[in-house]
Amino acid sequence: MVVAFTVLCCFGGVSAVSAAGGQSQTPSTQTPSTQTHSSFNAGPARPPEDPTVVAHGKTLYDVSCQACHGRDLRGGDMGGPNLLRSQVALNDQHGELITPIIQGARAAQGMPNIGLSNEDAGAVAAYVRSVIGMIGSQGAPPGQRKTLNVVVGDASRGQAYFAAHCSSCHSVTGDLKGIATTYAEPTQLQARWLSGGSRNAPQESGKATADVTIAPGKKVSGTLVHIDDFIVSLKLSDGTERSFLRKGAVPAVVVHDPMQAHRDMLPLYTDDDIHDLTAYLVTLK
Repeated sequence: MVVAFTVLCCFGGVSAVSAAGGQSQTPSTQTPSTQTHSSFNAGPARPPEDPTVVAHGKTLYDVSCQACHGRDLRGGDMGGPNLLRSQVALNDQHGELITPIIQGARAAQGMPNIGLSNEDAGAVAAYVRSVIGMIGSQGAPPGQRKTLNVVVGDASRGQAYFAAHCSSCHSVTGDLKGIATTYAEPTQLQARWLSGGSRNAPQESGKATADVTIAPGKKVSGTLVHIDDFIVSLKLSDGTERSFLRKGAVPAVVVHDPMQAHRDMLPLYTDDDIHDLTAYLVTLK
């Protein structure tokens, strides 16, 4: 499974990084009434996973994935990427994004089908989601928890990083003006900029669109719902969805993703980069 989750990271856009650098642990078996979600996790909130499925998924992960991606999903000896920074993993709800990749949907990029059934691949996906859901809460005592302090970086280094890597698309006097006032909680601010947002650009505006040429001179355009080597699905302007089977380069598909630059940056950030840039952005009031 060396290549499988590399594709996850290639799809990535939303990051979840622990300021303390703590390691992920075995998923919690708390009931829905006691399960908590850290605001540090930029992924969508989900109900707790089935502990039996998670345990099964962990066993499969340890056998097939750990060597590449590490026991704590942060990367292993074989050079696999950090799964905690994977947009696909963060947005997966029921295995619908992770399972096709495990089963070879990205064979053209070198990811073979590793032979897991839908049930087993879904269990691995559930385990990955359960670990991501614990970000920021591992080792916390019962009851009220202290707010996680993510402002631990150097603002001057963050300003220099912004000038070098971000200023060509963003401006502290334009789209980012007053962003620290809009997102007064630093964990929310950090999650927002990692996902590519700004004060004047709602998150919905970052959705990818695609053009599908179904015949010469005939093109269908819409919001991209799903794409892999076999199918592309669009949500059209009238709210309906339409899917097209793909065979190689037919039909021609052109994706327009305004968040692609942020997705490309995710594997490149170090923890220091994230902490420093957050420390700078909190000064933009």
